[in-house]
Amino acid sequence: MERVTPKKHLGQHFLADLNISRDIAESLRLPGGVRHVLEVGPGMGVLTQFLLEHPAEYETTVIEIDRESVAYLQQHFPALGGRILSADFLKQDLGKLFDNAPLAVIGNFPYNISTQIYFKVLEHRQQVRECVGMIQKEVAERIAAGPGSKVYGILSVLVQAFYDTEYLFTVPPHVFVPPPKVQSAVLRLTRNQVERLDCDEKLFFQVVKQAFSTRRKTLRNCLKPLGMPAEAMTEPLFDKRAEQLSVQDFIGLTRQVAEHRKQG
Repeated sequence: MERVTPKKHLGQHFLADLNISRDIAESLRLPGGVRHVLEVGPGMGVLTQFLLEHPAEYETTVIEIDRESVAYLQQHFPALGGRILSADFLKQDLGKLFDNAPLAVIGNFPYNISTQIYFKVLEHRQQVRECVGMIQKEVAERIAAGPGSKVYGILSVLVQAFYDTEYLFTVPPHVFVPPPKVQSAVLRLTRNQVERLDCDEKLFFQVVKQAFSTRRKTLRNCLKPLGMPAEAMTEPLFDKRAEQLSVQDFIGLTRQVAEHRKQG
């Protein structure tokens, strides 16, 4: 098997530039004693080959849903041994796969599930200490955006609550096969020092999603579905829109919603 055919329904765009592949691999910082690296969607292993150059620093495992790619990897990367997982990353329990050991996730993420991958990382935020991903440039900008930006949104707040975000570099379309219609970017997330938010985390996720559900409206109008009556939203904070609030603002807002629920 010489090549794998990129499959549109899987969002596959294979990176063909070895310099960029090396740059992505070398973007790993392995914080907090991380010794396990999981590559998502390795395709033909253009990134994998550089990850395998560091066996003394970490052990590389790859997970791939495309059976043709799995067969290619088994043929061309014997060094991976039994660490080629033929499975859907989005359906995995990372705690079981790696015995709850600290983990770094890396990859040229399939465009059609890149946002879902970050929600999966958030789901395993106590285990995933670092995430280096190449994704659509607009998604990278959205995740890294701060309050007041037009692209600041749900994913920005939820990711930044638990991770420091760094937009590393932009990648042009012509270095992929086939070339995507958009620019790409490499984003690094590093787990911050917040082990738990100072609020109900499940409610925090609900509040953030509800606040951005109609982002042009003020919080006073957005939060009614959460049971917040008008008399409980008189302070100036509720005159703001979701895109104006920092992570800490959302934590405070979540505590207010929780307190009101407790009272009524």
